[in-house]
Amino acid sequence: MFKLILVRLASTVPVILIVTMLIFLLLRLSSGDPALLMAGDTASAEVIESMRISLGLDRPLTVQYGIWLADLLKGELGMSILTKQSVASMIMGRLEPTFFLTLSVICLTLLVAIPAGAIAAWFHRTLLDRLVMAFSVVGYSVPAFVIGYVLILFFSLYLNLLPVQGYVSPFNDFFGFVEHMTLPAITLSIVMMALVARVTRSSLLEILGEDFVRTAKAKGNTDRRVLWKHALPNAAVPIITVIGISIASIIGGVVVTESVFNIPGVGRLTIDAIMSRDYPLVQGLILFFSLVYVGINLLVDVIYVLVDPRIRY
Repeated sequence: MFKLILVRLASTVPVILIVTMLIFLLLRLSSGDPALLMAGDTASAEVIESMRISLGLDRPLTVQYGIWLADLLKGELGMSILTKQSVASMIMGRLEPTFFLTLSVICLTLLVAIPAGAIAAWFHRTLLDRLVMAFSVVGYSVPAFVIGYVLILFFSLYLNLLPVQGYVSPFNDFFGFVEHMTLPAITLSIVMMALVARVTRSSLLEILGEDFVRTAKAKGNTDRRVLWKHALPNAAVPIITVIGISIASIIGGVVVTESVFNIPGVGRLTIDAIMSRDYPLVQGLILFFSLVYVGINLLVDVIYVLVDPRIRY
């Protein structure tokens, strides 16, 4: 297991290096001059050029990239152009809302999607199965921001049950946290629920036709025990795969959802950084998301081996 983790970590090094190159080049080649943005439209050419020199934007791209990469190796993500704060501290300051939103989405998805997919597979070709499949199709087709606005309209404006926007820390007010996090978590989890439920159903349908399942039934095991004890563990690898992919896709959904519900998290910070063309902050955020994605893939590989010892890398 330890060797597996080391090998996977080593394989991520060139991936991260390529990601840093792409991040740096795409941002530098995009339109917009941060020096002009900071100096203002009425600034003279001399002031703008002085600003470019102070930011190091007058140097060749290779030199700028080398300086940024050297800072990364020292654990420094740079300073924000606009706020003059450390990029790492800005990300850490916004990490709590995003973390708890992601955790809420994962818990809600696992509690709903896996049982729904398992029940749909067990009651194959019944009304219950068709209802789960209909939810999967609709949930995976509708964009997250549309779901968010519909939930706001119904639960906040019509019924006045839940707040429209904002964030409350669970360490300060747990019930306030639940109230503010309910709609964003449901919005972001519906797409993930649809995908996980569909894959769970498909994987279990293949397993339920195997000989060992019929043998378990013949031994007098209850339907519940056959489904959850024998069938589901053997169908776990595809389910784990899609859960890992879905968790990684939450990264994109967080940006939209936090903007819709005005949650001061990392996703909202990303929008603000892009709109203000704050290159160091955008670079740090994209690198942070990339590392999270790589970490999720590594965790999924490790869980594969724990769930099915026959898998070796």
